[in-house]
Amino acid sequence: MAGHSKFKNIMHRKGRQDSVRSKLFSKLSREITVAAKAGLPDPMMNARLRLAVANAKAESMPKDNIDRAIKKASGADAETYDEIRYEGFGPGGVGIIVEALTDNRNRAAANVRAIFAKNGGNLGETGAVSFMFDRVGQIVYPAAAGSEDKVMEAAIEAGAQDVESDEESHTIFTAFEELSDVAQALEAALGEAKSTAIAWRPKTLTPVEGEAVGTLMKLIGALEDDDDVQNVYGNYDVSDADLETYGG
Repeated sequence: MAGHSKFKNIMHRKGRQDSVRSKLFSKLSREITVAAKAGLPDPMMNARLRLAVANAKAESMPKDNIDRAIKKASGADAETYDEIRYEGFGPGGVGIIVEALTDNRNRAAANVRAIFAKNGGNLGETGAVSFMFDRVGQIVYPAAAGSEDKVMEAAIEAGAQDVESDEESHTIFTAFEELSDVAQALEAALGEAKSTAIAWRPKTLTPVEGEAVGTLMKLIGALEDDDDVQNVYGNYDVSDADLETYGG
């Protein structure tokens, strides 16, 4: 989930760590399988797979799970996943991008459409929302990686474009074609990142207030809970006070 940086841990605030972790491992496994199938099953020879494995390790996913996900890509009965992007609008006109990896396009489309409809939103055409976002590289470090000044300095040295820091993490943005080089430079300065990904970053944020915040959080939570959905991005801006009151 990615909107305003204050919402990175909404799912954890809801006290569903175990369920969230299980779903996270499932999504990480799927990305590893797709990456391994799209190229060579060796992370050293496949940049996307290397990224997927690094993200899985950062979430403490067991090595056996990682190996199993890679092997799944090369078996005769290997599952085939389609990569699909959905674009729609949430409460208050918020733009939302949903990235899915699915073995059943019809099911995924029906589920995503229904989730939007039930939670104050509507699914749009491809391109309806993505023009409001930039495609960027996104590297996330825990707050413990260093002070804001230290991380900012390392990011500038590495050639990154921007940094957003809060009490939980530092999020570093790069041009997406420079993600690999910047990530390597940051690793030398700050150690291993918590996650590294190509992401959608809003060009501007849409303020959402009052009860619409609760509806928006339900929409995003339901999308993230769907088994076919990998990532959800939104261009919303919500205050801490409204999040506390209406965010579940």
